[in-house]
Amino acid sequence: MDCKERIVVDIKKLDESFKKIDSIEFTAKEEEIIERAKNYKEDCEYYLKKGDEITSFGCITYAHGLIDAIILNQDIK
Repeated sequence: MDCKERIVVDIKKLDESFKKIDSIEFTAKEEEIIERAKNYKEDCEYYLKKGDEITSFGCITYAHGLIDAIILNQDIK
């Protein structure tokens, strides 16, 4: 799997994580973190379109980390 394919897979996985947390109420701080993750996803897609796969991969990885922290904090399965 090349870098671009890996990023596309990671975007789909992030979307699945967003669906997991979609119906849960969060604190204002958690909402801010989720919004930042969404912004990093948008950045990922932007850089991927520009052909900057390294920056794109960094953005999607950071977005995953933020959402994973929310999922762990809320003990979501």
